[in-house]
Amino acid sequence: MTTPLLILSGAGLPASIWDAVRARLDAESRVVPSPGRDGTLASYAEAALRAADGWPRVHLVAHSLGGTVASAVVSAEPSRVARLTGVAAVVPAAGASFTGALPFPNRLVMGAVVRVLGTRPPASALRAMCAGLSDEDTERVVGGFAPEGRRVYLDRTPPRAWPQQASYVVTTRDDQFPRTLQERYAAELGADVRTIDTGHLPMLERPDELAALLAQAS
Repeated sequence: MTTPLLILSGAGLPASIWDAVRARLDAESRVVPSPGRDGTLASYAEAALRAADGWPRVHLVAHSLGGTVASAVVSAEPSRVARLTGVAAVVPAAGASFTGALPFPNRLVMGAVVRVLGTRPPASALRAMCAGLSDEDTERVVGGFAPEGRRVYLDRTPPRAWPQQASYVVTTRDDQFPRTLQERYAAELGADVRTIDTGHLPMLERPDELAALLAQAS
């Protein structure tokens, strides 16, 4: 039986961005709902485990901020995670936060912005993240964006042991996280590296290719 996929999506992104990928998978899949503005890193992990109810083991798919949440999920219930795939995912070292995993000076800027201004970027930044997408998909991302809790960016990740079966999909035209940085995150995960020639949102830009990569990893 194919292991079901539990998807930790990127910050603020609507679950519908994964519809085209999920429709192309043979395995069951669910997108984890966000706890919202009051969420902590621990509560994000709890939401993921609740979303996996009924599944003894999962293939955890973590996109962007989801890589940080994956750390807390694996720490809380390591036996539930059969495989982990990062997709342009930020993977902090144990004891570091999402912002702490960014290169200097980005970590200082991001930390200050989150603390002072919150977690909703300007529409111009969201549109820049959508490079390579259709106008329709761009509007879906911008219009459907929902701010996350500050603490999911700032809380430190707990100790964890990654599953032996781990892979990482590097997005080679990503303006958010350059390839060299993604490769560093993949090394932290101890993952096999695969590539897809997209920007930061491959689930919208090339859903066929991303679905195929996820199926290969299952």
